[in-house]
Parts: sequence; structure tokens; C-alpha cells
Amino acid sequence: MARVSVEGTDIVVRLSLRETLAARRRTVRVPLSALREVRVEPDWWRALRGLRGRGLWIPDRLCVGVRVLPDGRDFAAVKPGEPVVCVELRRDAAFGRLAVTDPDPQRAVRELRPYAPTDRLD
Repeated sequence: MARVSVEGTDIVVRLSLRETLAARRRTVRVPLSALREVRVEPDWWRALRGLRGRGLWIPDRLCVGVRVLPDGRDFAAVKPGEPVVCVELRRDAAFGRLAVTDPDPQRAVRELRPYAPTDRLD
């Protein structure tokens, strides 16, 4: 299962071996300065936006890879039936949202929340 953490000046998503094979990448890194908001979404399907792009999409089993939106991309590593850490990012970041099923979503939110801006402006 993927894990979300802060490493230096980056938000890092580390994928499990299975997720790495599906997404064709081991990690996703975005600058911590791109963070807008972080929350836990209890309904996994609400965390997924856009259309499936590169990755593996098996309904009700596994959703890993890039989601394509009209104005950008999201990265998802979601296991259905589990809560999802949603990391909302600024428009100039590589992704608009990171949606990750982390084994300890509350820990991930606690780790990221101090870096989220208190005002909601971009």
C-alpha cells in the first residue's frame, strides 16, 4: 500500500511493488510549496476525478496511475473500500491532486497539515 510523507522540501508518495508495476513508477514527488489542502476522504470513489490515463484501473480492486482532466492531471493510488488521503495542489504543480490509500491516513494528514496555507488563495 502506498505511503504519503514529507521528505525535505517534497511531498513523496512511495508505492508498493504491485503499485509500482501498475503505475510504472516507484515514487511521485511534488514540491511541498505546491500544497493547498490535505484531507481524508472516507469514500474512495469520491477521490477519483477525470478519466483514466496511464496506469492500471481494475474496478473495485485497484486504481493506480494518472487520471486525465480537461485542465490537468491527478495521480491516484487507491484501493477501493479504504479511506483516501487527498492532497490538493496548486495549478502550477505536476498534478492537481494526489489521491492515495495510505495505511495510516490520519498520520499522513498530521504530517502534511502544518505545511498547508491557512488562507485558501493560490
